[in-house]
Amino acid sequence: MASAHQAAQNREPLFRSKRRKGGGGHFEGDICWVTVFHISKNIEMNESRKSYFEYCRNNFMRLSGGMSLRQEIQGCQICAERFAATATGHSPRPVVWFERKPKLLIVGQAPGARVHESGRPFTDPSGDRLRDWMGVDEAVFYDISRVAIVPMAFCFPGYNAAGSDLPPPPICAKTWRGRVMDALGDVPLTLIVGGYAQRWHLGTKAGVTDTVKGWSDHAPKVFPLPHPSWRNTAWIKKNPWFETELLPVLQTRIKEVLT
Repeated sequence: MASAHQAAQNREPLFRSKRRKGGGGHFEGDICWVTVFHISKNIEMNESRKSYFEYCRNNFMRLSGGMSLRQEIQGCQICAERFAATATGHSPRPVVWFERKPKLLIVGQAPGARVHESGRPFTDPSGDRLRDWMGVDEAVFYDISRVAIVPMAFCFPGYNAAGSDLPPPPICAKTWRGRVMDALGDVPLTLIVGGYAQRWHLGTKAGVTDTVKGWSDHAPKVFPLPHPSWRNTAWIKKNPWFETELLPVLQTRIKEVLT
């Protein structure tokens, strides 16, 4: 792998490993940075770069001094150029909220502007509504030892020129999702919020209404939900069965798995 190591030394660092506290010298992880940019683009564009990718992927934990998956994601800059080109012109700020082996997984869409500022998931009116649906308070909701919150994209995607939310960049799920789901393990209860998450996790081509109507086909381990955004207030009024039939069962199940 000597040639791959040499190739790694010539790459622009999108991931920089941390030095050990008190350590004076560099260790190899400061030379061979993992560049997810090459995973997403150059690997597909140029077969000759596969050896570089394999070297970094297979040796990352050793080279980085033991950086965790959460730390890897928190350092991700893969969408820096994409976000800089949006109407918001912001920088990536991955909002990472999970530990291994949670009891409850909430799969969302992507952080909004308020979450981008706070660095915590669902610190907005959507979060208030979601917690109300679940029948939990903030203390339970943000108990990271029991509740994992993993959106389809870890960063705020930004707004377009019309001021509308941009969708989660697919490259985020392509880069991270498989590893995150492997790390979480077999989760007793998963809430799949919104169409993007439902298409990925359930493999469905149906719309949100039909998917949520079929909630009993997935319960008690999985509950598909609409997005709790204020934009869906009319949907909730139009579909009263959601609050009268689904939510009581969901709240009972949440109490079971978190107790």
